[in-house]
Amino acid sequence: MAEGRGRLIAFEGTEGTGKSTHLSLVAGALRHQGYAVCETREPGGTAMGAEIRRLVMHLDSAAPTALAELLLYLADRAQHIAEVIRPALAAGQVVLTDRFSASTIAYQAYGRGLDLATVSQLDALVCSGLTADLTVLLDCPVAIGLQRARGDDRFHRAETAFHERVRQGFLIQAAEHPDRYCLIDATRAREQVTAQVLAAVRAALPPP
Repeated sequence: MAEGRGRLIAFEGTEGTGKSTHLSLVAGALRHQGYAVCETREPGGTAMGAEIRRLVMHLDSAAPTALAELLLYLADRAQHIAEVIRPALAAGQVVLTDRFSASTIAYQAYGRGLDLATVSQLDALVCSGLTADLTVLLDCPVAIGLQRARGDDRFHRAETAFHERVRQGFLIQAAEHPDRYCLIDATRAREQVTAQVLAAVRAALPPP
């Protein structure tokens, strides 16, 4: 990777759209092309984040309120940015993150029904000017995604209406910021999706 600031690429989408799979495949391809790549995720990209992930995704007996859930995710992001993302960017790496700010807007504002302006303001406070250089939005109908999803956390078990609201939240963000989003049909063959994702990511990067 050339010297200078790295790039932050966020992989977003509802459950079962293949974010983790395509992130890993793209990371391998970029490394083969000579890029220094940092693969990470939210929540869980740090030791503290792993504990937050357990709380927000698997604590069914005492699930957090919508506001508490938002604040836990933002605490994870604050630590993630300070400990992983900013140092990697400063080193000129390509940071590929499985979820970032778009997920907070989609899940907590549109999905949970928290005030959109408040969620956006709190996220902006935590990010302190950091935004994804490109957001890859992998999209498919909710029913298809839930059939594909392999997780067994409380998000995968949420009602279909919740996931529909989340999907609309993602699509609205992509429509409002077409210059920063790449919307990809995740229902196609995996090889086709990966090729399109890789092309979009490469277009957002300087030469290795």
